[in-house]
Amino acid sequence: MKDQDGWKDLPTPAVVVDLDIVERNIKTMAEQAATYGIRHRPHIKTHRSGYLANLQIQAGCCGVTAAKLGEAQVMADCGIQDIFIAYPIIGQDKLQWLFELSQRVKVSGIINSVEGAKALSRRFEQAGKRFTVLIEIDGGLNRGGVKPMEHALFFGNQVKDLPGLDIRGLMYYGGLIYNSRDKTEVEAYCKRERDQLVETAELLRAHGFTMEVLSAGSSFSGKYPWLLEGITEIRSGHYIFNDCGQLDVGLAQPEDCALRVVTTVVAKPDEETVICDVGTKSLTSDMCHHRKGYGYIDQYPDMEVYALNEEHAFVRQAGGNPLRIGEKITIVPNHACVVTNLARKVYGFRGGRLERMIPIDARGRSE
Repeated sequence: MKDQDGWKDLPTPAVVVDLDIVERNIKTMAEQAATYGIRHRPHIKTHRSGYLANLQIQAGCCGVTAAKLGEAQVMADCGIQDIFIAYPIIGQDKLQWLFELSQRVKVSGIINSVEGAKALSRRFEQAGKRFTVLIEIDGGLNRGGVKPMEHALFFGNQVKDLPGLDIRGLMYYGGLIYNSRDKTEVEAYCKRERDQLVETAELLRAHGFTMEVLSAGSSFSGKYPWLLEGITEIRSGHYIFNDCGQLDVGLAQPEDCALRVVTTVVAKPDEETVICDVGTKSLTSDMCHHRKGYGYIDQYPDMEVYALNEEHAFVRQAGGNPLRIGEKITIVPNHACVVTNLARKVYGFRGGRLERMIPIDARGRSE
């Protein structure tokens, strides 16, 4: 963000979003996916904002993805009519909540265990309804999905006759792609994602399963839709903002990053170090795989945010730090998805001027 921008007048720490960049990122992702016949169902965990979700729908996205029921509830309250919950719904309280939400808007979800699938089926069968689900396929993180190919077929055969479920396809999350060090590795993961999902779908289809929805596509692989042939929808999330994770592998440049945290220098304990008024409660302690520190400083790209406390950021530059007490800087965070959940509201700028305050409607809604 440029020095003449209004962010210098904000109380800090503050989260600012450049709406011109946001809208460009939304438009680019949706249009590129459509060019290859792929729908975009963006993950709203990145922004948790009804305003931004509606911008995505207006740009042609087919619906949204939520991580949790709390997020889905808020998105429904904000007018979103088609919500996919990419998380297993376990427990009678959650099943009742899901059922009630499904009476208001179109909702679909996932299954990845026989126990969870049976419970979900019972709740909807009791009401004479069927709930649309995708079978979750593990993309390598081993965090809940069933393994591809024969494992998926075995699981599918265990749950295919449950009367309260309508199995329509597969969901895949290739989280290992975030280990990539460059675009070549990203491309290899994209092909792996496509091959595992499409080949598993072909196997299940050959055994009588309906496989009309093949849902995949992270914020990395979603930028390579020409490598995802056969997949029907992508669920990219933090592409709307981009962050240091994208900068690391060359999938974005600083001018593509829409979200920043503004902070003020409050102390200078030595000539190489300053302390700023932002910490883990505003900037996130998440690290990048291949980058030191806790963010990218626009004004001084070679500086390192080398440590964080709850309310302090330690920033150093070898040979002398030119920052003075009272100066403000902007930081692109390592992981934008966490930052929005730490803020009650963000400042929406356009053309260097504050246009609107954007509430983070689903802040804290991880239930």
